[in-house]
Amino acid sequence: MDKNQLGIQYMQDGKWEEAAKAFNEAIEENPNDPIAFINFGNLLSALNENERAHQFFKKAIELDEDAGAAYYSIGNLFFNEDNFMKAKDMYELALKKGLQTGDNYFMLGLSLINLEQPRLALPYLQRSVELDGNDPEARFQYGLCLAQENFIDESIEQFESCIQIDTQHADAFYNLGVAYGFKENGEKALQFFNKALEIQPDHILAGYGKKLIEKK
Repeated sequence: MDKNQLGIQYMQDGKWEEAAKAFNEAIEENPNDPIAFINFGNLLSALNENERAHQFFKKAIELDEDAGAAYYSIGNLFFNEDNFMKAKDMYELALKKGLQTGDNYFMLGLSLINLEQPRLALPYLQRSVELDGNDPEARFQYGLCLAQENFIDESIEQFESCIQIDTQHADAFYNLGVAYGFKENGEKALQFFNKALEIQPDHILAGYGKKLIEKK
């Protein structure tokens, strides 16, 4: 296992100091390898050392201007700072540089949603789901986006796929309730509101939806 792979394994195990040591050794052994700088930047980002992380990502881009993963990681820094426009720009750059991953499409779609452009977000979230159909959050966000654009049947398909993957996704059950309420199927809507409340008893919106159905 090379130093980069070792560092990633340490990160997954929460062994931050060991990960830093491995990535540092990878950089010392090959100072022209952008991957080691990206990995070290991701470690710093995980530790909320965002300014230092940004410097490592910039160094990776200096070494290889086509390092799509570096643009993606910078996008994540901006996204976490709620700077969704700059995040969107970075994710788009990552795409142009060839980073065609489900995560990148998902984060680009999510940025557009936060910029209140759900119609533009749709194709990116759709592609994210196509690339990684087992990601419940991608399914959920795609479903929300479809619902916002009044594609109710299509949104139901995504919410149902989401709860098959994550059986405790209270918000997906709630949104299924909303969708079936919109289709005037009160019985199914109530069933899904109840399930959302079973998972999360303080789910205010599900409680409100349930009361509305029961009043009819």
